Amino acid sequence: MSMGGTSLEVILVGLTAAISAQLLKCLINFVCRKPVDFRLLVHTGGMPSSHSALVASVATSVGLIDGYRSTTFAVAFTLAAIVMYDAAGLRRAAGKMAGILNRITEDLYVHRPDQVPDRLRELLGHTPVEVIAGALYGVLVAYVYRMQLGGP
Repeated sequence: MSMGGTSLEVILVGLTAAISAQLLKCLINFVCRKPVDFRLLVHTGGMPSSHSALVASVATSVGLIDGYRSTTFAVAFTLAAIVMYDAAGLRRAAGKMAGILNRITEDLYVHRPDQVPDRLRELLGHTPVEVIAGALYGVLVAYVYRMQLGGP
């Protein structure tokens, strides 16, 4: 890979940030709550946001390669902002609504527990802190990756 950077570098940075953020999520859960929960590797929600880590690392990587005044960085940054806003806004609200619907369903079927429908997933979005932590982690991954390649 050249020091100039490639699209492969951007993809690898994004994948590295997302996968390692999911692993970090498992580690944080283990330290704070103890039982190992491997389901966190594939579930959304939690600390840090792997979606935020992915898009922040991609935007940072594009900025490091093409420059922070480039059109490609502007596009990457804009998409990252939309994803992070969505993670803390719309998806978080959807998770709260799922929780309310689960409680209503349980109340409606209190006398027929064998007929209760499957629960909706409640942990869909992120708190603003989880999004910011994921974004900062993604930026860090992009800078470390770039330094390992000998870039600026």
